[in-house]
Amino acid sequence: MTSLEQFAKFVVGATPPGLARDRAAAAFLDTVGVSLAGALEPASRAVQRVVASHSGGPCVVWGTDLQTPAPEAALANGTAAHALDFDDMCFVSLAHPSAPLVPAAMAAAESVGASGAAILDAYIVGFEIEARLGAALNPRHYRRGWHCTSTLGTIGAAAAASRLAGLDVARTRHALAIAASSASGLKENFGTMVKPLHAGLAARNGVLAAELAAAGIEGSPQAIDGPQGFLHAFDSERSSIADVVADLGHRWEIVETGITVKLYPSCAGTHPTLDVVLDLRRRETLLADDIEGIVIDVDAMTPTVLLYDKPSSGLEGKFSMPFCVAAAIVYGRVGVETFALDRLSDPAVLDLMQRVTMRVDPAFDNGAPPLTQTRVTMTLRDGRVLTESANGARGYPANPASAAELDAKFLGCAMGAISREAAARALSSLRDLTNVSDIRRLSTLLSRND
Repeated sequence: MTSLEQFAKFVVGATPPGLARDRAAAAFLDTVGVSLAGALEPASRAVQRVVASHSGGPCVVWGTDLQTPAPEAALANGTAAHALDFDDMCFVSLAHPSAPLVPAAMAAAESVGASGAAILDAYIVGFEIEARLGAALNPRHYRRGWHCTSTLGTIGAAAAASRLAGLDVARTRHALAIAASSASGLKENFGTMVKPLHAGLAARNGVLAAELAAAGIEGSPQAIDGPQGFLHAFDSERSSIADVVADLGHRWEIVETGITVKLYPSCAGTHPTLDVVLDLRRRETLLADDIEGIVIDVDAMTPTVLLYDKPSSGLEGKFSMPFCVAAAIVYGRVGVETFALDRLSDPAVLDLMQRVTMRVDPAFDNGAPPLTQTRVTMTLRDGRVLTESANGARGYPANPASAAELDAKFLGCAMGAISREAAARALSSLRDLTNVSDIRRLSTLLSRND
């Protein structure tokens, strides 16, 4: 049996455990919130202008008055989900799993009026397939320059959409094969509008793959592990996926590894450092002028993601360790407003950025997932040297965000795009997603018309 056949059987027949559904529901809540905030961003607005020409479908483009066919809604909402880099992470797939998965699942569910319980199960099967592919391909695939949110996300989105469309095993296999040929996404575009577009394209291509398979398009049964298949073409770490799919449906990655919720709207590679820096600032009551210099030790993967020493835009700032650290110290927090253009030119931030150095410590590459370790050495002008390390950050599965933090994040994100009343009702619905009988009741709350 090929891996594609195993995946298809899992998509159609898997019964996720209750804890997996709980994790998926929390991911939905978080992702819908950041998508509503992201819907106001320039990249999202541009995509909305494009999909407006396809208006008239059953699916809501969140935070707008648009309704479109499912692929277009998935494209727009997926872009919005990733526009602020405030969406969740998985350190097995090295992807932002929910940015494509949630919009793809919602669009597919709206098309058929699926229940909240069905959409959660669809999310979970997509998540598990992404995680298995990530375990096989990474870290080599990611280091090569591929953006896993897009490459793996396309296949995960196709799995979710196929489940919701009620495709049988044969048609699901074809949908996954189509998705494998639709996958792309280059890390060279990090710090530009194309990065959030990656999530939108993955969501759209996954929904479209399921629609095409339902219409009769067929693909190779070896699209994943054939001699010219996905693993080989995308420079997989492993030549075979057999060992990582052997326990599919018995061991659940979403339960064992979990999902990392972002509490800062910047690249995940900055988060452990930001936790340390903000803790030091509070504990020592530090100001920027108190600091002689800051040295940040990271793993070898981090500099391949944090590309900008001197960012010239808010998007670049999200991928700049010097900027994120300097802004955290100057302002005492890192929020959506941190990446406004006036903050990028703040003299106090620019001055401190010159005293921030990031360097690679090879010892960090032994055992821990990439992007999770940091050591901050802060030299103060009074002669003291403060050193503190972190392995992970707040919001990671080992130190999860509380329900109150998730609710506050959701409302803070949502109320810029929809009314306070609609945001509160949407939060209540998302908190009880398992019992929502028709997902369209939720999606109407996410429209600007409500």
